[in-house]
Amino acid sequence: MPVHEQRSFAMQQTDRPHTLTQPGPLDGIRVLDLSRFIAGPYCAMLLGDMGADVVKVEPPGRGENSRAFAPFVQGESLYTMVFNRNKRSVALDLRGDPGKNQLRDLIAHADVLVENYVPGTVEKMGFGWDVLQAINPRLILTRISGFGQSGARATKPCFDVIAQSMSGLMDITGDPDGKPTMAGTYVVDYSTGLYAVIGTLGALQARARTGRGQTVDVALLDSAMSMLMTAIPEQLLLGRTMTRRGNRDRYTAPANTFPTRDGAWVHFAAVGEPMFHALAEAMDAPQLAQDPRFQDNGTRLEHADALEALVTAWTCTLDADDLIGILQQIGLPCARVARISDLVADEQIAARGSIVQMQHPKAGSVPMQGFAVHFAESPMRLRHPPPLLGQHTEEVLAEWLGNEDHDRNPS
Repeated sequence: MPVHEQRSFAMQQTDRPHTLTQPGPLDGIRVLDLSRFIAGPYCAMLLGDMGADVVKVEPPGRGENSRAFAPFVQGESLYTMVFNRNKRSVALDLRGDPGKNQLRDLIAHADVLVENYVPGTVEKMGFGWDVLQAINPRLILTRISGFGQSGARATKPCFDVIAQSMSGLMDITGDPDGKPTMAGTYVVDYSTGLYAVIGTLGALQARARTGRGQTVDVALLDSAMSMLMTAIPEQLLLGRTMTRRGNRDRYTAPANTFPTRDGAWVHFAAVGEPMFHALAEAMDAPQLAQDPRFQDNGTRLEHADALEALVTAWTCTLDADDLIGILQQIGLPCARVARISDLVADEQIAARGSIVQMQHPKAGSVPMQGFAVHFAESPMRLRHPPPLLGQHTEEVLAEWLGNEDHDRNPS
């Protein structure tokens, strides 16, 4: 599909979110976002998607680090945009007392403060937990870091791929005969942002009971480890080290990515006996279900190479659409391996409104991923496009602090 048609298609997905006017589930919650890059901004953005008033605090002049990251549209970073919608931007110089004093005033009116500095940085700025509690006993401090707020590595630098490496995620990803491979996206940053949202929501619920705020400590390494499936008990109980298996499933067979006659790839899984028997029938090879090598899931896993060779010989006789039609008819979960160009033209994406269109003040119309959670009564919606640096400084200081004459932008 040509680019202009893809953009047109994306725009069609945005009518529903923009026409909803009900407040989101976090309406009335105020969030200060002091974070950079992905995990922290993503956490704060999701809180904003749910209706919170999220204020992104950035240094004057250059703003958050990612504003310099390509690709750009009209000089504005797409990287920054996809992690910062539904926020307003306030520019404060936190290196000096005037900016720190204004941050202190904002903290007094906030419900949540999100930060992902190296542990100890907030304390050096003069905003340790004891200070924050004195300013605002109801404040929730959501702290995102590489290794957590404690331990020997706490102050060491860490990014997503470092957590992938240290956690073993990289070693269990990729071809069995190839090198360890990072995921195609920053999966640990995203998951850490999600855990931070979950922790923040839990702390808000606890505050509703107790009236007191608390810290929420979320780490990239912990988040990465949470996705290791059975690897840790396998290692400690069975002495078995999980490693790479390519696209082959670890727990059932056949379940892999198979080639087709027209050069495409289709991933499918035959989970359990009824599905495997149905697959054998579809392959016109019902005898496979009686073969001792394939009689149950355990033996199929043991002889996965032989089984997949037979399945591959069959899939290579079919075009992808025909194969998918057969698999869907017999009830097997399956999908063509799509490129992003396929994804943005997918009818299912249109049906779910999964691409939203925002109007950026400089970049114009920009499509981006929509909302992964759909509330029936208090839906997510696009209220603010990603802000320009300092775009809302005067507006936010006036609203939050109620003082039109406040010194709003020290530098």
